[in-house]
Amino acid sequence: MPIAIDALQTFLAAVHPYDTLTADEIEALAHAFRPQAMKAGETVYRLGEPLQGLYLIHDGQVAVRDENDVQISALGPRNSFGERGLARDGIAVTSASTVTDSLLLVLPRADFLRLVETKPDVARFFDRSRQPRPKRSDLATSRVETLMTGDPLACAPETPVQDAAAAMRDAHVSSICVTDAGALRGILTIRDLSSKVVAAALPVTTPVSQVMTGDPVSLPPSAIGSDVLHMMMERRIGHIPVTEGDRLVGIVTQTDLTRFQALSSADIVRDVAHAGSIADMAAATARIPQLLVQLVAGGNRHEVVTRLITDVADTATRRLLSMAEDTLGPPPVPYLWLACGSQGRQEQTGVSDQDNCLFLDDAATEADMAYFHALATFVSDGLNACGYVYCPGDMMATNPKWCQPVRVWRQYFASWIAAPGPEAQMLASVMFDLRPIGGTPSLFEDLQRDTLALAARNSIFVAHLASNALKHTPPLGLLRGFATIRSGEHKNRLDLKHNGVVPVVDLARVYALQGKLAPVNTRARIEAAMAQGVLSATGGQDLLDAYDLIAETRLEHQARQIRAGRKVDNFLAPTDLSDFERSHLRNAFVVVKSLQSALGHGRGALG
Repeated sequence: MPIAIDALQTFLAAVHPYDTLTADEIEALAHAFRPQAMKAGETVYRLGEPLQGLYLIHDGQVAVRDENDVQISALGPRNSFGERGLARDGIAVTSASTVTDSLLLVLPRADFLRLVETKPDVARFFDRSRQPRPKRSDLATSRVETLMTGDPLACAPETPVQDAAAAMRDAHVSSICVTDAGALRGILTIRDLSSKVVAAALPVTTPVSQVMTGDPVSLPPSAIGSDVLHMMMERRIGHIPVTEGDRLVGIVTQTDLTRFQALSSADIVRDVAHAGSIADMAAATARIPQLLVQLVAGGNRHEVVTRLITDVADTATRRLLSMAEDTLGPPPVPYLWLACGSQGRQEQTGVSDQDNCLFLDDAATEADMAYFHALATFVSDGLNACGYVYCPGDMMATNPKWCQPVRVWRQYFASWIAAPGPEAQMLASVMFDLRPIGGTPSLFEDLQRDTLALAARNSIFVAHLASNALKHTPPLGLLRGFATIRSGEHKNRLDLKHNGVVPVVDLARVYALQGKLAPVNTRARIEAAMAQGVLSATGGQDLLDAYDLIAETRLEHQARQIRAGRKVDNFLAPTDLSDFERSHLRNAFVVVKSLQSALGHGRGALG
């Protein structure tokens, strides 16, 4: 089935991304493409075989299948395929066969690689990760390890305060960390020397252990600069040690942050943390939509945007807990407020409801429950007033079922794992995303470790949770399009939450369970799974790229709605996207579908 060069040039000029080339470049490309006529049912290439090159369909239809022989794409004229294998080592990562008699155009691998290396627009089409992002060097995107002083001044607990003060003077610093065999035990600042030593007329021989701030709050090197600023503003402190485990590795001070700007989110955190009333707090959280718009417009990655937005919710929760205690009096026993859902994963966007619970010390009695019900009601009502609406499924600490002593929570998890029915799977999925927000963290630490170990040992539970993770599927249509919502208020739209982000969230949760991995954040779970070998390097990187694209598309959609003065939601009309954006969003869904298929065949993402 021959095709004339001039006809081929006309065809290429109407196909993206070749339409970005000049007429001379299209003519040269037309001579490089080789026509290949194939009958219906013929194999174009098999998984693991060397690829001839990039395939472009001129006429006909082609079915592409993954490594489990599950069809992931049905392609028609003007669609390309095979680029993923070409961009790696030239080996097919899928299989393809014709559905009808077809005319395929084959661009040899050498010509394809030369094209993407020399033409950025073409390269970005076949690899969205090549798209340039705004270069930013601000607090919002800088990791703590790039901000901290890596060799902080330190002394032993028994050091006299005079010696510690002299060391601070000589080093021209305003604090000194107190360590024992490298482990952080406390911090002593100039303010401590003034208020606790000089003002109290203590002897200069007093050990620093008697006047230091013991067990100070700290952050890991992987935290971002905004975490530092938010913590400083909320707690009114100027020095934050950086630790790995309990080992001191650095310190960040206010001086370290002077060259960085992240004032929008920090202003909201400050106003929330110091709000005198729920009305004041609600006025501050009302600025979150504009914060989202500014962060997205500034080119921040989705995990940074959602982290900053979640920081506000965390601060609001802690402020409400403090206000509740001021109103109700001190708690009768230690407690811990935890968030699950998107807040637990630090992935809140412009649409967030409440998902939370209370862990109580095992010393709690039935008589104590009235206090904690009142506390939960105060906080939940306050969050609702601040825009974090009540959970439709009543997954809140106001529900007595989710306000229980730790021993009861242990029983919950043990029963869900032992008998993983549909409800148990749902509840376990929600509760595996728990993250402490305010109270006594030790009430959760042992439970999290023990539950992960117990769940990972139960292969039946893992299999059920994996099956549950396949219930939300990417919205892929059969003919190179999307499976949009068929009826109702959101007809002809994509649900970027339940069919976009949630499938990735579910996969990451299963990988974390399989590897007994502690991270709760989705991206952190995928990275940890790759590091532990639970997830292959190629499968993991594909999933990260797909997740990034889906999550950022969701945020960009919400930002557009806010700018237009519309109510924020997760429902996107494909027609709101360009051909380029639709093509890559669909490719991202294909990646997620492939990894779901691998999980469904009991192979995880290895192999």
